[in-house]
Amino acid sequence: MSAALQPRRFTGPGGACRLGIVGGGMLGMTLALRLRELGCDTTVIEAAPTAGGLVQSQSIGGFTWDRFYHVTLLSDQHLHALLYELGLTAELRWGTTRTGFYIDGHLRSLSNSLEFLSFPALSLVDKARLAATIVRASRMREWRPLEQVSVETWLRRWSGDRTFERIWLPLLKSKLGDNYRSTSASFIWATIARMYAARRSGLKREMFGYVEGGYQRVLEQFERRLEAHGVHLQCGDPVASVIDEGDEARVRSQGGVEWTFDRVVLTVPCPRVVSLCPQLSSAERTRLEKVVYQGIVCASALLRRPLAGYYITNITDDGLPFTAVIEMTALVDRARFGGHTLVYLPRYLTQDDPLWQASDADVRASFLAGLGRIYPELQPDDVVAFQVARVRDMLALTTIDYSRSACPPLETSLPNVFLVNSAQIVNGTLNVNETVALANDAARRLAAVLQTRASSAAA
Repeated sequence: MSAALQPRRFTGPGGACRLGIVGGGMLGMTLALRLRELGCDTTVIEAAPTAGGLVQSQSIGGFTWDRFYHVTLLSDQHLHALLYELGLTAELRWGTTRTGFYIDGHLRSLSNSLEFLSFPALSLVDKARLAATIVRASRMREWRPLEQVSVETWLRRWSGDRTFERIWLPLLKSKLGDNYRSTSASFIWATIARMYAARRSGLKREMFGYVEGGYQRVLEQFERRLEAHGVHLQCGDPVASVIDEGDEARVRSQGGVEWTFDRVVLTVPCPRVVSLCPQLSSAERTRLEKVVYQGIVCASALLRRPLAGYYITNITDDGLPFTAVIEMTALVDRARFGGHTLVYLPRYLTQDDPLWQASDADVRASFLAGLGRIYPELQPDDVVAFQVARVRDMLALTTIDYSRSACPPLETSLPNVFLVNSAQIVNGTLNVNETVALANDAARRLAAVLQTRASSAAA
């Protein structure tokens, strides 16, 4: 347990503070562990049949791996600390990876300085400005001023119009769609800072890691640790409502089960918070509704043959149905998948994108056609298995003036209901390390609030 989280015991009317956490992803699980270490009687309520959220695993072609793509960086200090607690440090595997670009109908490697200098899409001046932009962003420590300027304005200023149009704009659209227009420069700062750290910590080479067995292994160990600490985990019955009753809070599930807690913490996305808590004030609801979410449709394909060997292939050409190619087995040993290649094909979506209405069969047809455009040697019988995963409210965008005008606070107007969700990551990108960091910080802040209230009640 962290020295910063040395326990002060919190009590409710019946003894230990009964605390319910709605949402059993990595955020909810980490928060539950930390608050249990502080003495709370903690229960996690998860809608899905199993805990894990975005790091849940899937079975594809008879092999089990993550439903979405995840990697660990050497600089991911909060995640490393958690893996150490879970006894998984020795099971971390590391590898250097390569980066590709699909641009002007061709695959290009952009994995080292020499390849960058010979990259044909930009002039030497463009390349110098692009490199300067990345170095500048990686060295910036104060992110708040970047919230006041759009990502487009900032990138055009530092990289120039040509580099913005040729490189940055396609990449922004691939992640944000038309929402890039309202996204602040803090978004690209956080993205560059994280990926630059992968190279800096990896001695200028891009080095990524993963736990042997993927996040299924992490979740297995995490659930064992929660059980050993006495944390209750309830899965498979979505929450229907959260009502503050003055001296306690009542949680009711869609299946009709009811729990009463001294305090409830919601870790679900902002639209879900609005639907679960009818007692929120109109101002709170308006603020929560200001948070703009990107969703994702992510296909997983198990192939008989490797592709180009790039961990990530960024796509700048128009007309492809997905926004990148993630060849996971460029990092993870293909032997884990029977010698096959595991590929992720993500498509980040605005809330009104028509792809939300597409069937899995439609996604398969269009995505495999797009993959064949990049890799014309790929044949239909090379596809062993294909699956589609969807998450509607995945990524909260740091829009202009986000931390002041949209980021949801920890405390709500309901004295027994609190909010901790990924929309509160204001100076980072959505990844497991930032999620664990948020949980650790929120546990400290929540502990301080509970202690203050307990002291006031006792006075």
